[in-house]
Amino acid sequence: MASAGGASGEVVFNTSMFGYQEMLTDPSYRGQILVLTTPHVGVVGTNPEDWESGRVWAAALVVSDLVTEPSSWRSQASLPAFLAEAGVPVGYGFDTRAVVLHLRQHGSLPGVLVAGVSREQAQALARQAKGTDGLDVTGDVSSEEVQRFFAAPWRRQTPPSRVRVGVLDFGVKLSILRELVAAGAEVVVVPGKVPWEGIPEELDGLVVSNGPGDPAAVAHTVRLLEKGLGRVPILGICLGHQLLGLALGGRTFKLKFGHHGANHPVRDERTQAVWITSQNHNYAVAAESLPPDVQVSMVNLTDGSVEGLWAPKLWAEGIQFHPEAGPGPHDALGVFGQFVQRCLAFREQKRCEG
Repeated sequence: MASAGGASGEVVFNTSMFGYQEMLTDPSYRGQILVLTTPHVGVVGTNPEDWESGRVWAAALVVSDLVTEPSSWRSQASLPAFLAEAGVPVGYGFDTRAVVLHLRQHGSLPGVLVAGVSREQAQALARQAKGTDGLDVTGDVSSEEVQRFFAAPWRRQTPPSRVRVGVLDFGVKLSILRELVAAGAEVVVVPGKVPWEGIPEELDGLVVSNGPGDPAAVAHTVRLLEKGLGRVPILGICLGHQLLGLALGGRTFKLKFGHHGANHPVRDERTQAVWITSQNHNYAVAAESLPPDVQVSMVNLTDGSVEGLWAPKLWAEGIQFHPEAGPGPHDALGVFGQFVQRCLAFREQKRCEG
């Protein structure tokens, strides 16, 4: 252990070779112990520009080798110092290959990261650890008030806003907000707990964000989305995709060990194009549960699970993976521009009808 204390949570593994700071600050990891398969972690250190939220959300980090002296010119603090400042334990020197093989065989499991206790005490603590089944923890990571998002000027030149988009926040990553702005959207972040009446008026579209926990437990949002279907274009990302699937009449289930990594191949069923995507989720939408008017637009080429939903009559799309790719490949960045175009088309249709 590189820092004092211990942690409890659901143990998951991520196969990305890079992006540990983005993972640790991703609110979707709230309550999870993150195991990284890449052998050396901490090489590039940490810096303020790569945060995905305002804090570290992972309960703990487990790695094979922890690098204490970063080599990147961008680094402002080593990874051990970064985690110590956040009060997050990190365990190193583990055979993470063995941990991953165990999780692949038995599935994502509740566990603990502790030091200075006996085997029996550790086992007792592990038996008390909780997973994510049946838990709505989105309130822990959501914003508390409606606010406009402004992209940092040093990131890239900001184009003029063409549409006004609301982002229903269940733990939204900053990369998602930045990519929406880059695609031409004025972005208004809305707390995830609001009723439909609390969503700002005159929106051209609504994005339902990523987040932690069991989608089936977030029933209030399913009811909200049922009210919103057809009234405004909707894009669901990760947890938002699962919530949209529930609102469209489907059901969700828990994958054995989830998808966590930056190299997951998915196929667009409309064009047969294959994208390499960044993913971080434990749950999925059951394809057989969807009504006939909802199309499975994308599938995972590893296990055949649903990666995309498309309900054209309702102007609704769900994307299970992370198109903002923070970290990951940029194959899916076009999703944001396509959504902005749908918002423009919807606004023009309403203008003509009015």
